[in-house]
Amino acid sequence: MGSGERTPSSMALAAARPSGVTLRGIAGSPGVAVGPAYVVGDLHSAFQKRHVASSEIDGELARVSKAVEEAEQSLVEMSERMPVALRDTTQILEAYKLMLSDPALHDRVEHKVRKERKCAEWAVTESAEEISALFGAPTERDAYIVERRHDVEFVCDRLLRVLVGDSGPRLHLDRPMIVVARDLSPADTAGMVREPALGFVTCVGSRTSHTSIMARALEIPAVVGVADALSRIDTGDVVIIDGLTGDVTVNPSAEQIHDAQLRSEQHLAFARRLLSARHEPCTTSCGVPVSLAANVELPAEAILAADHGAQGIGLYRTEFLYIDRSTQPSEDEQYEVYRAIIEAVEPQPVTLRTFDIGGDKFASTFELPAEMNPALGLRAVRLALTQPEVFLTQLRAMVRASAHGPVRIMIPMVSRISELRQVRALLDRARQEVADRGQPHAAHIPLGTMIEVPAAALMADVFAREADFFSLGTNDLVQYSLAVDRASQSLADLASAHDPSILRLIHRVCEAARQRGRPVSLCGAMASNPLSACLLVGLGLRELSMEAAAIPEIKEAIRRVSVVEMEQLARDALACDGKEDVEALLSLRLAPRLQDLLAGYDADA
Repeated sequence: MGSGERTPSSMALAAARPSGVTLRGIAGSPGVAVGPAYVVGDLHSAFQKRHVASSEIDGELARVSKAVEEAEQSLVEMSERMPVALRDTTQILEAYKLMLSDPALHDRVEHKVRKERKCAEWAVTESAEEISALFGAPTERDAYIVERRHDVEFVCDRLLRVLVGDSGPRLHLDRPMIVVARDLSPADTAGMVREPALGFVTCVGSRTSHTSIMARALEIPAVVGVADALSRIDTGDVVIIDGLTGDVTVNPSAEQIHDAQLRSEQHLAFARRLLSARHEPCTTSCGVPVSLAANVELPAEAILAADHGAQGIGLYRTEFLYIDRSTQPSEDEQYEVYRAIIEAVEPQPVTLRTFDIGGDKFASTFELPAEMNPALGLRAVRLALTQPEVFLTQLRAMVRASAHGPVRIMIPMVSRISELRQVRALLDRARQEVADRGQPHAAHIPLGTMIEVPAAALMADVFAREADFFSLGTNDLVQYSLAVDRASQSLADLASAHDPSILRLIHRVCEAARQRGRPVSLCGAMASNPLSACLLVGLGLRELSMEAAAIPEIKEAIRRVSVVEMEQLARDALACDGKEDVEALLSLRLAPRLQDLLAGYDADA
């Protein structure tokens, strides 16, 4: 075992400790698992903070340089060990390699060694903490900031692993166990395919973190964001992890273990039943079809989406090609990524969203002005139109990718009809440039707009004249309509898509699209909630896009309701005074028949 791992204790010793301690985290991947813990220790406590003499400075800096080289090599080896089905996630590892050589990190480390006389491990740890702090305070509701801090912590971990002499294989399980760690890289998670891992718990991460995404891809139960996991769990402790509720129980009682095992069996049987029908058409009980697509960030997720019965990709977030790198992605690089996603789900359609950089998504290759409120500043389509050559590079890549299957292009953060017109002109130019090269492409590529700004929702009838389709982005629509910062924990309860004002905007957009015969979809988190999805059908939506893992249960929820019934539910919801009334209405009308979907298992099975 490496120096960062704890010595295993026996099951008997674990059972002798105080039982039934429950830790709270975030449900990262559904499922319930019971077993002994295998704790990968926190490397931040594996070294002594010490000051160095003048004669040691050069030696410490040399250790850092050597650690960078070895850490980069370890990432290469991780990439080579990655299972074939998940190889596309190697772009994450490439981003980590770039972060290892980032001058901002190296300058901070050198200053701390030369000027503050701190040892290499101490300098690396403090530098990473300072860079991480630049992203602001992490909150459960702001997945992007949480994930960027997570990436910095991972890079620091790789360097420390070399510096403290723990650069060998990280995980070696000789029996089925639950892995507990500060964090797990995508490669670590993918490596679980070859290890008898029952599930895992991490101190950091969110439901949208790469760890959670990979766990769901591998169908391994996971709970993330358990801040005190390393201090409360020892190797050998028996633990229950509940990926449905986000609870981790340490040294449970016999009764708690029995209950968890029963829930695990119920969830597995329930999930198998849902998955068995994943490729069947999604229709309401009265026979009206509803299309369910997937939201993805990585090409590997497209494979997961197809396997879960997605009818295409309703949202591919292209901005993740621009983040955590020193140069902007080339046209060829983007084309290859888009092609991989299209081919993974062809003949189903793929909607490529142009980059949504700015706001809470920072990319160092763009020079963005300092703003008091970045969410309302130069971002998304506004930024794209100020840098037309960069934007044209992306549009040409998308046009070329259209040769490999049905593609739609979607513009984020549109608030004025003039923005749609400018983008259409640039798309026409990109198509002509691709044609002039003799490169194949589709004759027609639909161009649509995200409806996530109140101005666009109110002017939906005008946009419907020129946009080929709409996609409602309810996450931002809620933020901007209710004037509630999505990152604010104190106001989190106010940021509800069930607020009648949001429902009225959604209904207005659906009506404008219907009158012009334009397709309209919804790709916010609202779509992955069984209660909300049924309500959306009543509001007029016939296309929903969500994370792939949610598709089987949403498909099942929609099969249990009729359009007439949901239209009446929608009328009643639109007449409500507040979100509390809407939620009570949904619970009263729908919860009894969707109880198993809401719980994640069928207690009566």
